[in-house]
Amino acid sequence: MFPNPTPLTDSNPDSLFKRLKAGLARTRAGLAALWSSSSVDNTSIDALETALLRADVGIEVTALIVEQLRQTAKQQPQIDMRACVTAQMLRILTPSTPPLTLPTSDKPCSILIVGVNGVGKTTTVGKLAKQFQTQGCSVMLAAGDTFRAAAVEQLQTWGERNQVPVIAQTMGADSAAVIYDAMQAAQARCTDVLLADTAGRLHTKSNLMEELKKVKRTMARQNPHAPHQVWLVLDAGTGQNALQQAEQFHNAVGVNGVIITKLDGTAKGGMVLAIAHKLQLPIRYIGTGEAIDDLRRFNAEEFVHALLDPA
Repeated sequence: MFPNPTPLTDSNPDSLFKRLKAGLARTRAGLAALWSSSSVDNTSIDALETALLRADVGIEVTALIVEQLRQTAKQQPQIDMRACVTAQMLRILTPSTPPLTLPTSDKPCSILIVGVNGVGKTTTVGKLAKQFQTQGCSVMLAAGDTFRAAAVEQLQTWGERNQVPVIAQTMGADSAAVIYDAMQAAQARCTDVLLADTAGRLHTKSNLMEELKKVKRTMARQNPHAPHQVWLVLDAGTGQNALQQAEQFHNAVGVNGVIITKLDGTAKGGMVLAIAHKLQLPIRYIGTGEAIDDLRRFNAEEFVHALLDPA
């Protein structure tokens, strides 16, 4: 069983919390003017609704938060709007942060990484290798992205950086065969965790999704419990389109974990709430930069405070 994330602190100027706050500054600025209001009325609630929609929170979650705020305001004339919104967001996100439990006897624990093109899957695999190493696990990487130019070389570079073996074949090789070979190698070496990269594919292309299903079936032939985890990587900058991606990948291969990348850029952040509410999938990690340590376990409380608290 892998431990829960420790709370992030703001004591280090280079800490994840500061980078996360910086990445979400755009959304936070759009909400900050609302918190100074001494009363909650229709005007301020309408303004909140607009701000949440602009922050990519989505129609369903925005309606949920706004309706709860209206009900609370009817009962209590003077309320703290930010505290109410914070409580609502935590209520939505907290169920998406269950402990990460991976098998210890059924080695290797295989984790299949999936997603559309350009979300940072290969980089995420490299960063995950470091995460599991710091928890005392032996790790192997499978270069299942055999279609993107230089993808294999990129993963091999991450393997050298982390000093972990990478199982790879030539560009254009069958991805399922590469990952199958990697599972055999990891089992022979009693490796704790196998991280399998895959090629980016549009969730709307049925033939590409069928290829991904083939990868999953092939893994199950090696081990009936494999893959133990299927983690979907989503770019925070894609907004509500990320929800459609998540739904399609989940229907195809049974996603049981989500990783949100690029929260250090122009992302508004609200899509995290939409995914947690609509799909109720565990949000495992968030990425806030390119460095190897810029991928950390998701913490709902820290995320909400970075989104809503004044700078």
